[in-house]
Amino acid sequence: MCGRFSQTQSAATLAEVFALAQVPDLPPRYNFAPTQAVPAVLQTDPSLRQFKTLRWGLIPAWAKDIAIGARLINARAETVAEKPSFRSAFAQRRCLVLADGFYEWQRLERQKQPYYFRLSDGGPFAFAGLWERWHSPSGEVLESCTILTTEPNDLLRPIHNRMPVILQPDDYDLWLDPHLRQPERLLSLLHPYSPEAMTAYPVSTRVNNPANDSLECIERVELEAAHQRL
Repeated sequence: MCGRFSQTQSAATLAEVFALAQVPDLPPRYNFAPTQAVPAVLQTDPSLRQFKTLRWGLIPAWAKDIAIGARLINARAETVAEKPSFRSAFAQRRCLVLADGFYEWQRLERQKQPYYFRLSDGGPFAFAGLWERWHSPSGEVLESCTILTTEPNDLLRPIHNRMPVILQPDDYDLWLDPHLRQPERLLSLLHPYSPEAMTAYPVSTRVNNPANDSLECIERVELEAAHQRL
């Protein structure tokens, strides 16, 4: 699964990389956690990409309350087209979730060791995401998202049995196209990212606590130090 990630790039960088007319100035975030607002790009009009922040944890339109979102932070690529919670969004409401790194935990004898994964060049990238618009009984409108996951690449495999789907920039238009309804074309994009284009290293267990959201979360540590809980 993907349960934490970072996005520390400037608004100007995001606007350039993701072809956005404007992006609000975003503070660097080192430890996004489920139910928080995360940066995303939507395209409800074929000619216009729109930046939004979405609650992380998909709330289907038919949900009775928002509690279901905490259980739907990820969607498996292998079943996303059929699962009732995701199939409508997969067909009609796809998005890019913006990031520049993510965390996975390796299970050890006594605890789990967090590792930080990013692209080798340190640049921003996009997770394949889905989004939904939910109306509460009281009339509140809430927009939420989920991140798709797939099998791990060779870099991830020793650490975890899943990884988030990182899209290639050339595939952004296809993934965002609101008129594309061919599942086979979309599913062909949902594969592990090249391990040669990524790097990873151990980080402090500070990241285990979502209240910790600072540069220290992504700093490399020696494994002996990483095992000391903070």
